[in-house]
Amino acid sequence: MAERKIVVVGNPVLRERATEVTPAMLGTEALHALIGDMVDTMRGAPGVGLAAPQIGVSLRVIVLEDQPGSMSYLTEEERRARERVPFALTAIVNPVLRFIGEDKVTFAEGCLSVPDYAAQVARFREVEVSGLTEDGGAYSWRASGWPARILQHEIDHLDGTIYVDRMDTRTFSVLEPREG
Repeated sequence: MAERKIVVVGNPVLRERATEVTPAMLGTEALHALIGDMVDTMRGAPGVGLAAPQIGVSLRVIVLEDQPGSMSYLTEEERRARERVPFALTAIVNPVLRFIGEDKVTFAEGCLSVPDYAAQVARFREVEVSGLTEDGGAYSWRASGWPARILQHEIDHLDGTIYVDRMDTRTFSVLEPREG
């Protein structure tokens, strides 16, 4: 597998609805390679989620993973407030999102395709995603807190939506470089 270049805002692939993965593509070497490249790219960035359009591939595939090291810059209080918990690497093909309840939470959000910037974005606190594994098995996950935010962010990419479309514009700002 290999890291690929992340496309940035301005590239038309980020504004299109990505194409469904066909049944014939499930379980293929090509799909496994794409997902492997996405994982390498996400981890290398580093990030906690990536959608196929972010590497220039207009397919409805996302990968996400949040490990303790990814959140080490946050205090325990900040992790609790964000409901940020580690979860294992997950790849979802043709994901469909359902919002659970009406509660929304607002936190700063950034994007690998909009480097060096962040803004406050309101997202549903709890969601359920259904879709397929890369081999075609049924997949479902009910998530809340930060994992729900990541799912919403990545699935937005599949629909041509970037977080800047949902942000509180008055909070859009340059990120300060992080130590460590």
